[in-house]
Amino acid sequence: MAKTSGFPRIVRLLKPGDYARVYAARQSAASGPLVLYACPSVGGTGAAEAGEARPPRLGVSVSRRIGNAVVRNRWKRRLREAFRGARPRLPAGNDLVIVVRSSAVPAGAAGARQVEEWLVSLTARVVRRPAYAAAGRHVPVGPVPPRRRG
Repeated sequence: MAKTSGFPRIVRLLKPGDYARVYAARQSAASGPLVLYACPSVGGTGAAEAGEARPPRLGVSVSRRIGNAVVRNRWKRRLREAFRGARPRLPAGNDLVIVVRSSAVPAGAAGARQVEEWLVSLTARVVRRPAYAAAGRHVPVGPVPPRRRG
């Protein structure tokens, strides 16, 4: 029995460099407790080489400031589920990073629909900007510099 509604590797941002590239593109929009950063995808394997557009990819960032592990994981589950539901309505070939800035997780089915609508509307707001298409071309893709601890 195959899972059709999973969260496969091809739709996830996996490397720190992917997150850094999306943040460096400086294309964002905010609504409610979410901030969405977006950047056109670059390179790729699989579907992109076969002439098809890459599916949108998602990265989630939930700071410890938001709450304990239970709250942070609840947010991540809610965001992944919203992404699964919204994926057919999201434009292909984009990398998205969602940053949570509030600890109140919308509850129930109505909360799930609300998060999904936020995701779709924020993505549409960022992608339709005139400067968006050029944003991904000028962002260097390379290793992320080491974090300074101190």
